[in-house]
Amino acid sequence: MRIKELRAFEGRNIHSHYPAVEMLLDLGDLDGRKTRDLEDFSERLLAALPGLAQHHCSLGRPGGFIERVREGTYLGHVVEHVALELQTQAGLGMVYGKTRQTEQPGVYRIVFEYRAREAGLEAARRAVEVTSRLVAGERPDVAAAVTAIKGTAARTELGPSTAAIAEAARRRGIPVTRIGPESLLQLGYGCRQKRVRATITANTGCVGVDIAGDKSLAKLILDRAGVPVPPGTVVSTEEEAAEAARAIAEPTVVKPRDGNQGRGVSLNLTTEEQVRAAFRAARAHGEEVIVEQHVTGRHYRLLIVDGRLEAAAERMPARVVGDGEHTVAELIDLVNADPNRGDEHEKPLTKIKVDDVVAITLAKQGLSLAARPPAGQVVNLREGANLSTGGTARDVTDEVHPDFAALAMRVAAIVGLDVAGIDLVTPDIAAPFDPEKTAVIEVNAAPGIRMHLYPSEGRPRPVAEAIVRSMFPPGEDGRIPVLAVTGTNGKTTVCRLIARILREQGKKVGLATTDGIWIDGRRVVDGDTSGPWSAGVVLSDPAVEAAVLETARGGIIRGGLAFDHCDVAVVTNISSDHLGQDGVETLEDLADVKALLVEAVPRDGFAVLNADDHYVVELAYRTDGEIIYFGLQDDNLVVRRHLNGRGRAVLLRKGQVVLAHGGSEVRLGSIREFPLTLGGRAVHNVQNLLAATAAGWAAGADPGVLVQALRAFSHTPDCNPGRFNLYEVGDLRLVIDYGHNPAAFQNTLRAVRALSPGRLIGVIAAPGDRRDENLRELGRVAGRGFTRLFIKEDHDKRGRRPGEVAELLLRGAIEGGAPPEGVTVILDEEEAVLTACRGTQGGDVVVVFYEKYEPIAALARRVAAEWEERRSAAPRPLVVAGVLVENSFTGGPGE
Repeated sequence: MRIKELRAFEGRNIHSHYPAVEMLLDLGDLDGRKTRDLEDFSERLLAALPGLAQHHCSLGRPGGFIERVREGTYLGHVVEHVALELQTQAGLGMVYGKTRQTEQPGVYRIVFEYRAREAGLEAARRAVEVTSRLVAGERPDVAAAVTAIKGTAARTELGPSTAAIAEAARRRGIPVTRIGPESLLQLGYGCRQKRVRATITANTGCVGVDIAGDKSLAKLILDRAGVPVPPGTVVSTEEEAAEAARAIAEPTVVKPRDGNQGRGVSLNLTTEEQVRAAFRAARAHGEEVIVEQHVTGRHYRLLIVDGRLEAAAERMPARVVGDGEHTVAELIDLVNADPNRGDEHEKPLTKIKVDDVVAITLAKQGLSLAARPPAGQVVNLREGANLSTGGTARDVTDEVHPDFAALAMRVAAIVGLDVAGIDLVTPDIAAPFDPEKTAVIEVNAAPGIRMHLYPSEGRPRPVAEAIVRSMFPPGEDGRIPVLAVTGTNGKTTVCRLIARILREQGKKVGLATTDGIWIDGRRVVDGDTSGPWSAGVVLSDPAVEAAVLETARGGIIRGGLAFDHCDVAVVTNISSDHLGQDGVETLEDLADVKALLVEAVPRDGFAVLNADDHYVVELAYRTDGEIIYFGLQDDNLVVRRHLNGRGRAVLLRKGQVVLAHGGSEVRLGSIREFPLTLGGRAVHNVQNLLAATAAGWAAGADPGVLVQALRAFSHTPDCNPGRFNLYEVGDLRLVIDYGHNPAAFQNTLRAVRALSPGRLIGVIAAPGDRRDENLRELGRVAGRGFTRLFIKEDHDKRGRRPGEVAELLLRGAIEGGAPPEGVTVILDEEEAVLTACRGTQGGDVVVVFYEKYEPIAALARRVAAEWEERRSAAPRPLVVAGVLVENSFTGGPGE
């Protein structure tokens, strides 16, 4: 078996509305072999993975999958279930999966959901390995596979604190996007987004973080404010540490000046030897070390969020209890075997770390790692109480005296932190504050919240919700209007017109199309940007107040959606294009891909659907949102029924653009008033205008705004570059358009015929990744529609040899009725266009379907200039008494 492709969808995708792994698996010579043909396969499979006995599969009951294996199923199906079971054993259980054979012989598409992205990908690889070994008659190392998946999840997934914040945001309906492999999250979209990293929020001040990170500076600031802190000093040598401890003349604490998470901290040191050893341990974590007075009492952490006390915990240092049998080192291993303990912060608790501080603490008790403490003896491994070094916590939120709550809130404000962990030592947090017995030990920026989410004693506190609430007060969800457009043709024009409508509303618009990414009217990324990456660029830009996203078939299939839902989804039309690619064989398959957008519309959103397209109308059953139809036929039965049910539609009625809602109507004006449609002659742009108008209506644009935008938006290059741009010089006309499927060719032909041309001269090409029959059909349409035809080729052959696409187009053109002498093949685009234009005569229209816009736009301007020069060079006819005497000019451009 060989994995050909492996990818993870992080959001909605064509297989699932949840994150999923997709794998293309080539079975090689195992193709066609079923599990019943492999000796004892089901028994060996169950011996390796007993949990598979509970898998339902399509039979819908426990044991259903194993029944399928015994009856005989293909090995791709087995790999799917092995991947799911490996995730289950790794503690990441999911249940959804499916396997289908692709159009490639022996290649299967395997899909299964995941909880942890990188772990899901690792599960796919390990599932293939396990299944391959079983097929070969070998015993697979399932334990190693599970360990690898667990390890991958632990290394790459969000820790408990960040994950809790992400889940709290999702429960509020706030979109969550992870940025990079660490703990940085974007909550919300566009101008309403907030970022959070661990518990540092968008509201956290940099100065406050710097102060908290410098323990000596933080103590100075608190001391100046009258907050009790332990006296101490900063040292940089062992001798200075010993001298400082002698000056304090009491038990001391030694810790790194810039340390965190309790690393290198030693408490209650009473001898110079202990101080020197503690200095060496602290120095491993920073150049400068603090020596300060040890404060006796219980250790507490108070969590302040946005000026409020949200939780408090008593922290207990790492410890073990002797049993008279095991050494201290062995007892630590037993404690660390708890599945709730992780190597770092990926679990509710952290494994106890053995370091110099542990050795110092044991030595103070007359013990070592090799000692065997008697049964019941409590052995302290540290005196510092920190979860990051293996400690535990008890929730005491309800016990906190108001004095201590006020103290903690004041400390956070003094340091300048919106989220702060205040560490203090006092005999009893429930008693009134006594400054003689209390000291604030540390102020922590980015405090861990595991102790409040998963206390060893007491109830968990909803601190993640409090952090989210501090960024998004009740009623705010971090969302901006998201309008997404899909379909076979017209997507770019519709997106541009929607963006114009939203700008008329006063919004800063982020626009992603096949023409690049535009932020508030300025292009920031060039190229074809109609997939999930470009949508992510728009949604992450803090200037964007509304997003308009062209969403193409390829991006949907290969990357899914970059957003969790869209407020408005537009489906322009569905016609033959890209068939035979990515498993899309029929128009029904294509409609199924496009349906993902309407499925992403929530109940308070809108699906804008083409009422004149049967395949689009069928998508109405796949959305939870309100439907707004658009169409050219005001007597359309679908629309009439919809309006009778108090629905909405945008129609062309007696030449007028009409907003219809139930029995009421608002007329926006004659279609002839709106320049995009060439006075109503460009029927495909009439459809595009109706679609964009419906989307604008759904987005809250009032009729006045709609009319203003529709009147301002035209077919010219400055408004709609590369989409039916008409260049006119006298009675010669050049149209450049972007079309690469039969419906697009037909739309353009219908529009140029309405211009009452003399001859129609076409310059055509097509992408090489289309099927041979699709290319020939494109040629047939062109052969039937154009008087004279020039065939060129794109620079990007998409796997075809030079001339191959042109040959198929030529064959189709002749089949469509074009005379062979009326078709010329010139592979170079510039040469083909110039040849076509230089052979024009009065009244001709030249139509060019281009590959890249900028080169063809420059060429169009050049042709227009040549035509203008040709026209101005022509001698004026000599007329005597109304009789034409001479007009001898016959030359072409440049002659």
